[in-house]
Amino acid sequence: MTTTLSIRLDADLKKETEDLFESIGLNMTTAITAFLRKAAEVGGIPFALRRQKPNNLEETLAAMEEARRIARDPDAPYCDDPSKLRDFLLS
Repeated sequence: MTTTLSIRLDADLKKETEDLFESIGLNMTTAITAFLRKAAEVGGIPFALRRQKPNNLEETLAAMEEARRIARDPDAPYCDDPSKLRDFLLS
């Protein structure tokens, strides 16, 4: 016996996942059925749910801002002798 499942989702997400599933030989119904079977098997969501890490652009911008802040700080430690850089960084 089968039943119908009706869900609402973003049209772009639907198209993207349909294309993905088609590229690996699945249709949306088969992919969702596989997900549901695995969830039932493991007794939960079959993958880890985590906060999304900031993308590289956000990390780069944050690092640039930190570098600007340090550059403006007259009390920030510095090393002007390349031969002593290793000791400076490890201190």
